[in-house]
Amino acid sequence: MAKARGAKGSPDAAIISTVAAGAPSFATLIAGYRARIVAALFTIATAFHSNLADQHGFPHFFKNIAIAGGLLQVVAFGAGRLSLDAHRR
Repeated sequence: MAKARGAKGSPDAAIISTVAAGAPSFATLIAGYRARIVAALFTIATAFHSNLADQHGFPHFFKNIAIAGGLLQVVAFGAGRLSLDAHRR
């Protein structure tokens, strides 16, 4: 794995910060606690990965559109009756 990084440097700080911010957010989305808010934030975050000029980034753009569509469904309809949000009411 160290060879793959090459001269670009170590992305360890970026990976650690992404996991530190993303893991609790994904956990709350899976558990259904404040799912609409978290899904809306993730939908906004997917909009920043849209490099259509890059041949490698083009399929990732459509993947992000599919993820955003699923997250918008959570925003519109909520997390469902088995979520923590449903049990709070």
